[in-house]
Amino acid sequence: MPNKKSAKKELRKNVKRNKQNEELSKAMKNLIKDSQKAIALGKKEIKKDVTKTIKAIDKMVKKGVLKKNTASRKKSKLQKKVNKMK
Repeated sequence: MPNKKSAKKELRKNVKRNKQNEELSKAMKNLIKDSQKAIALGKKEIKKDVTKTIKAIDKMVKKGVLKKNTASRKKSKLQKKVNKMK
């Protein structure tokens, strides 16, 4: 446990940020799963789902939750599956 006032505040901030990042990560993973299910089922609205997912991944990079290369890999993997369907 921190002793100084500023260290206690930093700990509170870190806990709060960690919680937010976990929630964002869960939301992104759910979007990816939903997009993959839509691709597997061959739904017509795949393009909307994928663009929504890619947008969410880009926001994660902007916020610092995901690294740039990880996001790029996830987007590429998803896009390959969409292109394979066509």
